[in-house]
Amino acid sequence: MGAPVMGKWGQDMASERVGVYPGTFDPITSGHMEVVRRSLRLVDKLVIGPATNIGKGPLFSLQERIDIIKDDIEDFSAADKARIQIAPFDGLLIHFAREVGASVIIRGLRAVSDFEYEIQMANMNARMEPNIETIFLMASDRHQFIASSLVKDIARLGGDTSQFVSKKVFQRLKDKFKKG
Repeated sequence: MGAPVMGKWGQDMASERVGVYPGTFDPITSGHMEVVRRSLRLVDKLVIGPATNIGKGPLFSLQERIDIIKDDIEDFSAADKARIQIAPFDGLLIHFAREVGASVIIRGLRAVSDFEYEIQMANMNARMEPNIETIFLMASDRHQFIASSLVKDIARLGGDTSQFVSKKVFQRLKDKFKKG
């Protein structure tokens, strides 16, 4: 019997199911956090991948988004936190998924309009790497309507975003729009 196949980050590829949850996370919302929690039921290790995605013109810098994600998982159990890694990426998602040894890409869906785009991306990724599956998690009815872009618009216009994001993210949004 040969040695186990090890991924770039030292995981045993044969026995550990690694999932990648990519996104801009600008900012991470309650809906995103629901997907993180549910993903932990499906994978042994979850890599949350904030995309550089300068084209979208993020409100928060990449480092701020990483810090926000770290803050939001702070209340998770020690066991769950140990299974989460935050690793930013730039470039093709499928290349990032290969790099971290992922066997699944996790995508959250809010509405049918999300599905149309996501199925195209999943099919392209499957063509480029047939060994990596895409799993779609439907948002609960409590989170279906939450979008980071809407949260930012509400905060920019002085509205209350506290029901859509964690207390820490809510404060960061308030601080960001106070500064201009």
